[in-house]
Amino acid sequence: MTDTLERPVAGVAAVQRRRRSWDPVAVGLRLWGIAVYVFLFLPILVIIAYSFNTGRILAAWQGFGFSAYTSAFDNVMIRNSVLTSLQAAAGAAVLSTVLGTLGGLALARSRKGNRWAIALTAILAITLVTPEVVTGVSLLPWFVSLGTDAGFLPMNNGMVRLIISHTVMSVAVVTFIIRARMQGTDLRLEEAAADLYAGKWNAFRQVTLPLAFPGILAGALMSFTLSLDNTIVSSFVQLPGSTPWPVYIFSSLKVGLRPEVAAVSTLMLLLTLVALGVVAFVLRRTGSDSQEIAATLAGE
Repeated sequence: MTDTLERPVAGVAAVQRRRRSWDPVAVGLRLWGIAVYVFLFLPILVIIAYSFNTGRILAAWQGFGFSAYTSAFDNVMIRNSVLTSLQAAAGAAVLSTVLGTLGGLALARSRKGNRWAIALTAILAITLVTPEVVTGVSLLPWFVSLGTDAGFLPMNNGMVRLIISHTVMSVAVVTFIIRARMQGTDLRLEEAAADLYAGKWNAFRQVTLPLAFPGILAGALMSFTLSLDNTIVSSFVQLPGSTPWPVYIFSSLKVGLRPEVAAVSTLMLLLTLVALGVVAFVLRRTGSDSQEIAATLAGE
């Protein structure tokens, strides 16, 4: 009797599963999502493919080869612009990570309704929503006034200008990531370290810093990639001899893009993916799962 009743129920469940699996709305949404992702990432794949173009112009495919990579390494201007971008990104990552760590820890430990914390959060939020054109126009006369009028010679250095301007653009991101990371931690851990006669520096080094390390690493990666991608502000503040890679590409549009541009762009994309992989590996070694890694990189 029980078997007789279970068979119709199992048959109805199988029919419902088949209907759900062939739901036209669900299938349409999946196809639409796939189409959106293809539309977004197909240009990147095209650039990677055309980096192996042996022709003189990027858009005209002539044949498969590695001549674009060898020509890029032999071009002094390309090498200098890539090196400038990497140096500026590394400097901005270090400076913004130090400032963002201090700011993020201070905001995470501040009491709710603290005026200076509200003011700092508002200032950082304003830097995020300010158009880059406005930031570039504001920084340029400031650097000129300090370097030329006030005689502060470091402001006449193109690399110093790039690092400072990129730090201004990315310090808010690092601060919010670290604040989000530290807001969920237990303050009693630091209090326990103080009860065990640990000084403020030892408590920070052995308790606070390891807790904030995933956020610090994610913030450093974000600031590094934001600096590599910065074009508008860099075009305002850069000086002759310190032209970063995005500005070089922007200037190359006037005469037509060459396959060397696609080759170097592919290498920098690989560099970014490797950096992301290193961050994920380190976070996994610290015991974080995939959801925590994604939340840390998103600043949640």
